[in-house]
Amino acid sequence: MRVFSSIEELRHTLDALKRQVRTVGLVPTMGYLHAGHMQLVARARAENDIVVVSIFVNPLQFGPAEDLSQYPRDLERDAAMLKQAGVNFLFSPGVEDMYPRPMQTIVDLPDLGRELEGAVRPGHFAGVATVVCKLFNIVQPQTAYFGEKDYQQVVIIKRMVDDLAVPVRVIAVPTVRDGDGLALSSRNVYLSEAERHAAVIIPQTLDEAERLVADGLADAAELEEKLTAFLGREPLAKPEVVAVRDASTLQPVNSITAPVVVALFVRIGSTRLLDNRVIGGNRFIGERSLPGKGVSR
Repeated sequence: MRVFSSIEELRHTLDALKRQVRTVGLVPTMGYLHAGHMQLVARARAENDIVVVSIFVNPLQFGPAEDLSQYPRDLERDAAMLKQAGVNFLFSPGVEDMYPRPMQTIVDLPDLGRELEGAVRPGHFAGVATVVCKLFNIVQPQTAYFGEKDYQQVVIIKRMVDDLAVPVRVIAVPTVRDGDGLALSSRNVYLSEAERHAAVIIPQTLDEAERLVADGLADAAELEEKLTAFLGREPLAKPEVVAVRDASTLQPVNSITAPVVVALFVRIGSTRLLDNRVIGGNRFIGERSLPGKGVSR
């Protein structure tokens, strides 16, 4: 595995391989890798000749009072995991490599990006869309892989790719969970023992949502109320977003008659965790491909 921090050096190396008609898959991450990330890597490894993993803690997607400086980092550990997994190239630029001068160009999806998590993290998804667009331009992969846990992020990236005609196929990979159901996240390391135990209320709330809908509850607002009350059983859980939305558009719905996503954004202690579940559909709703483009949405 070769490690790059320079955009130009990575581009030069990939250009030579692309002339040999080799396919490139990209897995964008912020590092501190866990089994969920490695599932993305395994999928990319199975479907491409060359796999590039990026590790970059992107300051554009952190608010002024968020955990940018405390976000967990261990590049040596991550690199060893990626090498063991058969990754070809690790791209780990510094902030000065990605943003050598203040950014004046921002990719923003104002409708999608200000909903749900975006409502409590202003500017977050503009930062996400901007860095992902830049990574796509740097690596120019045929395929890119993202976790379904970050459902809204995947919807936004798919829409960005569609709107800007970016020739990248975006693949959503199912969420990897601990044995008790909690979705794996780099931020789980912030949780104390008591908070980690309390966090199980999040996947349990998704189970409750599925049960209620299966029992016939079709009113979206009533479902949101019941799920908020269910989360309230755990004193350490402070829900910031409990929403039932159309699974394709993330728009509010009145009645559950088509696939919906139940989106949760919950603070456990000082740690924000997110999770989701599509109800009424077997997979991430975006797995279908656009006709003629080969890009999932």
